[in-house]
Amino acid sequence: MGSFLAGKVVAVTGAGRGIGRAVALACAAEGAKVVVNDYGVSVHGDEPASEVAEAVAQEIAAMGGEAAAVADDVSTMAGGQRIVDTALGRYGRLDGVVCVAGILRERMLFNMTEEEWDPVIATHLKGTFTVFRAASAVMRRQRGGTLIGFTSGNHQGSVSQANYASAKGGVISLVRSAALGLHKYGVTANCVAPVARTRMSEGVPMELKEIGEPEDVAALVVYLLSERARAEGITGQVYTAAGSKIAVWAQPRELRAAYAEGPWTPQRIADVLPTTVGADPMPMLDQLAAMTEAAAAGDRPNT
Repeated sequence: MGSFLAGKVVAVTGAGRGIGRAVALACAAEGAKVVVNDYGVSVHGDEPASEVAEAVAQEIAAMGGEAAAVADDVSTMAGGQRIVDTALGRYGRLDGVVCVAGILRERMLFNMTEEEWDPVIATHLKGTFTVFRAASAVMRRQRGGTLIGFTSGNHQGSVSQANYASAKGGVISLVRSAALGLHKYGVTANCVAPVARTRMSEGVPMELKEIGEPEDVAALVVYLLSERARAEGITGQVYTAAGSKIAVWAQPRELRAAYAEGPWTPQRIADVLPTTVGADPMPMLDQLAAMTEAAAAGDRPNT
């Protein structure tokens, strides 16, 4: 057992499998008491089972740590609150939350239904909000704590996962908002974009040249939860963890601007925008051909 998180209490959502499980185990191995949350659903968000959260809590106990299992649905306000209340009731405080829980429902945008859109947004984006909302109230009173959201490189856009990409982009904005709003209370907020071998990554329609294991991601999360990261003032950041690589994403900023003398007209914009303001290339467009070929081969849904 290490001591990187000694004395801390950390709650992890989606902790029954994959990256969430690796994060929960890594936190416990570094001395944290862990609230293990998992609704126990399939990758599509159905067939809930409480056993997966309890199994990870038992793993932590077997390695000499302390853990409590919570099988609530994070897409509800009551579920997010219960995770935080469990930490307070069992351990008396809450120092960090890590929101890993997520599902996938793939469909091209022009065929996506409300039933395929709503649960993905609810699990990823609202599920991060419900836990952040409850945890931030506690951390504000404590004058300290760490919030960690999980995003994806797909926040740049996705061919057949507009719901997932939208949710992950929203998580980034939520994390940055939390970093700004809670800074004066000593609370940090950061985002992790993992690239690791999990249930969700199995169906990616292209070869991922940079990919690691859930444990690689967990090591970064432990650091971000630690006092070492807080002492460095790390907040409002988005980090990628992909095997041997750790990278930081740029903050949103204007690239170029043009100013008009008098009001803009469509014609004046047509004359100025392409040459003076221009556009910022989309990296994902470079991967579109490979993804389209995979969809045509039947590897991904395209209807």
